[in-house]
Amino acid sequence: IALESAGALSTAVPGDGTLQYSLLMEHLVGDKRRPVSMIPGGLGGIPIPLKSDEQKMMERVMESCGFKAALACVGGFVLGGAFGVFTAGIDTNVGFDPKDPTRTPTAREVLRDMGQRGMSYAKNFAIVGAMFSCTECLVESYRGKSDWKNSVISGCITGGAIGFRAGVKAGAIGCGGFAAFSAVIDYYLR
Repeated sequence: IALESAGALSTAVPGDGTLQYSLLMEHLVGDKRRPVSMIPGGLGGIPIPLKSDEQKMMERVMESCGFKAALACVGGFVLGGAFGVFTAGIDTNVGFDPKDPTRTPTAREVLRDMGQRGMSYAKNFAIVGAMFSCTECLVESYRGKSDWKNSVISGCITGGAIGFRAGVKAGAIGCGGFAAFSAVIDYYLR
């Protein structure tokens, strides 16, 4: 059927009501189409259109360290809140009063404890996410390379800063632990 219709287009006589292939191509590709500025060898030889000033500005904003840190902060807050509510939901001690362990907690007390735990986790995840993302971006900007070493260095800085509040030894352990965790995560994500 397709061959018959293709043959009908090529053998069509002007004025008999059928659409000629050359007229269709002239309309789609010919003078009716406006030219687009292209970069000749953008993607492996495939020409790509030039970016406007607004697109370039948005790329600069989205690649900035501040934007990456803010995005990690918001993402960490949401993920931490969900994780905190989930862990509070499976914890059997949520809402119990240690002074009177025989009393059954009310639904309001359980929900309040779940909310408090969710908010606590959300704040902690947001702080750690923002610290890690910002330090990784700064390390990458300083080194001028994007490889696994950036995440390990920023993991060490973040873990050391978090652990340093408990002392020098805890800071060193935090540095090593968070650096190893960052290396493993980076290995599986790349």
